Amino acid sequence: VQLQASGGGLVQDGGSMRLSCAASGRTFNNYAMGWHRQAQGKEREFVAAIDTRGGSPRYADAVKDRFTISADNAKSTVYLQMNDLEPEDTAVYYCAADPYLSVVITGAGPSNWGPGTQVTVSS
Repeated sequence: VQLQASGGGLVQDGGSMRLSCAASGRTFNNYAMGWHRQAQGKEREFVAAIDTRGGSPRYADAVKDRFTISADNAKSTVYLQMNDLEPEDTAVYYCAADPYLSVVITGAGPSNWGPGTQVTVSS
């Protein structure tokens, strides 16, 4: 499956932004989808994941209660709604897909990664 992320940009501290990740090439609802991010000089870290086949979304503690991941199977797209953004959320955000949710969460080998999209939160 090919992934294309969009929606990044510059936002002020406390603002909101929505990222989209459109999937193509394979059956969308055979995959778990998720987001990871990498800030400059830091390791890539898990943000959120969802299984398009059902089940509860998963979130990193740092974004729980501020970010919401959702999937639109009809559009083969997963979204990341980010509210109450903080400068610490500044990073390149990557979309990932894999048949296994656990693989998407760990980031250790998702079968597909999309190109990143930059999110910058100014203070």
